[in-house]
Amino acid sequence: MFKKFTNGAVHIVQRFLPDAFIFCIILTIIIWIVCMPAAGVGPLQAIIGWGSGVWNLLAFSMQMALVLVLGNAFATAPAVKRFIVRIAKVPKTPASAIFFVTAISTICCFLQWGFGLVVGALLAKEVARNMKGVDYRLLIASAYSGFVVWHAGISGSIPLQVADISWTTSIRLPESYVGEAIPTSETIFAPWNLITCLVVLVAISFACMKMHPAPEDVVEVDASKLVQEDFGSKRVASTPAEKMEDSPILSGFIWVCGIIYLIYYFKSNGFNLSLNIVNFIFLILGIAFHVRPISYVHAIDDAVKGAGGIILQFPFYSGIMALMTLGGGSTGTNLAAIISDFFVTISNKITFPLFTFLSAGIVNFFVPSGGGQWTVQGPIVMPAAQTLGVPAGVAAMAIAWGDAWTNMLQPFWALPALGIAGLGARDIMGYCAIVLIISGLIVGVLGFLILVPNMAAGY
Repeated sequence: MFKKFTNGAVHIVQRFLPDAFIFCIILTIIIWIVCMPAAGVGPLQAIIGWGSGVWNLLAFSMQMALVLVLGNAFATAPAVKRFIVRIAKVPKTPASAIFFVTAISTICCFLQWGFGLVVGALLAKEVARNMKGVDYRLLIASAYSGFVVWHAGISGSIPLQVADISWTTSIRLPESYVGEAIPTSETIFAPWNLITCLVVLVAISFACMKMHPAPEDVVEVDASKLVQEDFGSKRVASTPAEKMEDSPILSGFIWVCGIIYLIYYFKSNGFNLSLNIVNFIFLILGIAFHVRPISYVHAIDDAVKGAGGIILQFPFYSGIMALMTLGGGSTGTNLAAIISDFFVTISNKITFPLFTFLSAGIVNFFVPSGGGQWTVQGPIVMPAAQTLGVPAGVAAMAIAWGDAWTNMLQPFWALPALGIAGLGARDIMGYCAIVLIISGLIVGVLGFLILVPNMAAGY
C-alpha cells in the first residue's frame, strides 16, 4: 500500500511539475492576481510593487549563494571526497543505501545546509557508482530529504538572525514590541528542537528506505557518467606564478589567521552563530582542506555553477515577496498579513506554534527564502506570540520549521543537488512529497503540540 501510494505521487509529479524557473514564473502570476483584491490595488500598482521589490534581497542572496558555494567547495576537498568514497562502501544493499544516504544528508544539513546538500548528492552518486540495483532517482531524493531539517540546524537563517539583538530593527515591528536577542540555546539547541530533529531523521530515513521500488521498476544510472573531477591533483609548477598558486604557505597564513579570529569571536561573543560566521567557518575550512590556493580557486569556480538557480530565481522570489507584502491600497492590509493573521486569530498559547508552522509552510511556496519569509511573517508572528505568552524562541522556530518543511515540494532549493546529480525536479519530487507528509506530522504534532508545551522554557 505504501509503495503504491508513493508510485502514484511520483507519477503525478513527473507529469505536472514544470522546471523550477517555470514554477517561479507561475507563482509570480498567481500572486500578482491574488494580491490585487487582497491589498486593494490595481494591476499597474501591483506591477510597480513587483518591480520595485525585485532587488530587495541582494545582500541576503549573496549570503545564501555563499552558503551553497562555500559548502560545495569544502565538500569537494580531496580529504572530504576520500571520506565520502570510503563511507559510500558502508551500505551493502539498495535499501540500506537509501537509509544511509538519507541519514548522512540530514546530519550534514543540520550542520550546514549548503554542505549537506552537496555531501548528500556526492554520496548518493558514489553509492550509485558502486552498487547495482539501487534506484538513482530515490537516492538523490533521499539526499535532498535531509534538507527538511536545515532551518532547525546550525546554519538556519532565522535562529541565527534572532541571536543578534539587531534583529529587532531589521523587520517592521510595532513600537510596542519589546524585543531582545534570542540565544541559540532557546532555538537551535533547545531540547525540544533537538529531539524533533532526531525523530525526523530516523523517520524519513526509514520512509525513504521503504519507498525503494521493486527490482523491475528500478531506474539505475550509467556509472561512467558519475566520474567526479579531482581538484586536488598535483601539477608540476614550472613558473614563479604557478609555484605561488600551489603554495600551501599562502593558504596556511589565511587559515591560521581565520582560526585566530574565530577564537577571538567566540571568546568575545560566546557560541552565538550568525550567517556570516557560519560562512566564515566554511571559508576557512575549505581553504585549509584544499591545501593549495589554486585547488580552492578551481573548486569555487565549479561550485558557482550550482548557484545559477539562486542567482536567477532569487530576484523573482524577492518580487513575489514584495507582492505578498504590497500595501497602501483600499483594504489597508496585504496578502501575507491576511494569511498569517488568519492563523493567529484561531490560535491560543498551545496551538499558536502549530498554526504558525502551517502558515509558514504555505508562505514558503511563494517566498522560499528563510530571510525573506522572516521579513514577511516576523512582524506579525512575534508580537502575537508576546501577546499570547508564547516564548519568542518557539515562535521564531515555528516560522523556521515551516519554511524548511514545504521545501520538500518547492523545487527551488533542490537545484544544487539536481545539478550535481544530472536530474530534473520532477525526477525526485514525488518521493519528497511523502517526506513532506511524514515530517509535517512529526514536527507539527510531536514537536509543537507535545514537546514544546512540556519542554520549552516559558510554558
